[in-house]
Amino acid sequence: MADVLSLDPLVVGVILAMTVVTVLTKVGGIWLVRRVELSERLQAGLDVLPGAIVIAVLGPELAAGGPAEWGAAALVVAVMWRTESILLALLTGVVGVVSLRALL
Repeated sequence: MADVLSLDPLVVGVILAMTVVTVLTKVGGIWLVRRVELSERLQAGLDVLPGAIVIAVLGPELAAGGPAEWGAAALVVAVMWRTESILLALLTGVVGVVSLRALL
């Protein structure tokens, strides 16, 4: 049991370093954006960035997916369109893809 709970100090150090870099990047970005005058075009780009990241991550998976993934994606779009709830759409997608994979 002791082997399961022991941690390699190198792994812990790498995780902590990645945490520090992530926090510094986020805080630095927020600090920089507050100090710079944003054009309307740049602001519009920043506003759509979260959606673009989601598409960049999920797009290839969806393109390589089958009927279950496409069906779940259709459910997500319908739920998002009707409710505008990201959390509900996310839950619908997860439940949808698992259910459709089991059925198909």
